[in-house]
Amino acid sequence: MSSDLFDFAQNSSGDMRSPLSHRMRPRALDDFFGQERILAAGKPLRQWIETDRVPSLILWGPPGCGKTTLAQVIADRTRSGFVSLSAVFSGVKDIKEAVEKAKLNRKMRGQKTLLFVDEIHRFNKSQQDALLPHVEDGTVTLIGATTENPSFELNSALLSRVRVFRFERLTVPALKQVIEAALTNSERGLGGVLALTAEALDWLAATSEGDARRALTALENAALSAEGSDHALGLDQLKAALDSANNRQPIPYDKSGEEHYNVVSAFIKCMRASDPDAAIYYLARMLEGGEDPLFIARRMVIFASEDIGNADPRALQMALAAQQSVDFVGMPESRIMLSQVVLYLTMAPKSRSAYDAIGRAIDEIHKTGALPVPLSLRNAVTSLMKREGYGQGSQELRLPTEISAAQFYTPISSGFEKNYCINYPAKSLE
Repeated sequence: MSSDLFDFAQNSSGDMRSPLSHRMRPRALDDFFGQERILAAGKPLRQWIETDRVPSLILWGPPGCGKTTLAQVIADRTRSGFVSLSAVFSGVKDIKEAVEKAKLNRKMRGQKTLLFVDEIHRFNKSQQDALLPHVEDGTVTLIGATTENPSFELNSALLSRVRVFRFERLTVPALKQVIEAALTNSERGLGGVLALTAEALDWLAATSEGDARRALTALENAALSAEGSDHALGLDQLKAALDSANNRQPIPYDKSGEEHYNVVSAFIKCMRASDPDAAIYYLARMLEGGEDPLFIARRMVIFASEDIGNADPRALQMALAAQQSVDFVGMPESRIMLSQVVLYLTMAPKSRSAYDAIGRAIDEIHKTGALPVPLSLRNAVTSLMKREGYGQGSQELRLPTEISAAQFYTPISSGFEKNYCINYPAKSLE
């Protein structure tokens, strides 16, 4: 096995100077908690690891869910050479050195090389391209770890040559297993110097956001703060020992990554579904995650026209008022204005008729081009234009003749817009 496998703080010697989250990394699959969906007995990924036939992989998931840990487990089991790179600090030169090492390893020992790249989404196109031919010809077997959606961050050519496995946030039961192992492990963990009541254990697991690293860091802080205690810490004592550290930690929310788009999408869809509780929840998620309140206000202005429109014309005014309030008042007070208007938009009657109307009109223009404006609608500003018939004819012919029966706007029969239905009889769509 390669000597430059992982620089994991001398894990094999149980160096107690390393952080608890480092020391407690599982060394075998049987010690790996969570991710049963892809690692349970009989699952392909587990079989590949157990038989040392791991293909090129991308491990995708949130922080602290076990991606790098699984790479370490693979490193400990494999008979291949193992080289580790961090995409944050490595460039094309480092990739070329790793490939040359792999070629030499294959030539001198007949041994394949697993190349682990942490945060592989940080590699730009040229760096990914530098990897591609060596993954394709088998010089290296790539194992990449990423918190970002590989569909957006990795080249399609590279993606087509790897298997992608999506890791999920650890469940509360899995986190409880992680914490209990750290509490009792005498070689690498706390070795019984700290105990938690069932209530405190449940709380720590539930407030760790599915992140084992976060849970173990909090546990280590609690152990340092409660040193010398001869009884299990209860919930209030644990919170006091942590000094509310968990409550102050920012919730996971990457304003430029997939989680950002997931939460924004949920926010819009919950307003569209007229679910005030869910809409307010996702508003709070964005605000607590540090989202720009003006970004939220802009999304609300768009929603007011796109999803409510003339079913309640006041919705646009309310959304614009929210934007002005955010700009004028600022945070944290403007969260109240945002909450008020989110509830208004959520409970307002919905109509996409304005959105649909402009879409249909644009589609018609793309299909039939710039058709001549009827003469009756043209201004006759010169005598020549009058003689040509400008401004004359039936004023009822307002669309070009070729599409005179087209209907782009269809009002709905609810909300304020139902009043339009009386004076706007439906025309046949062609």
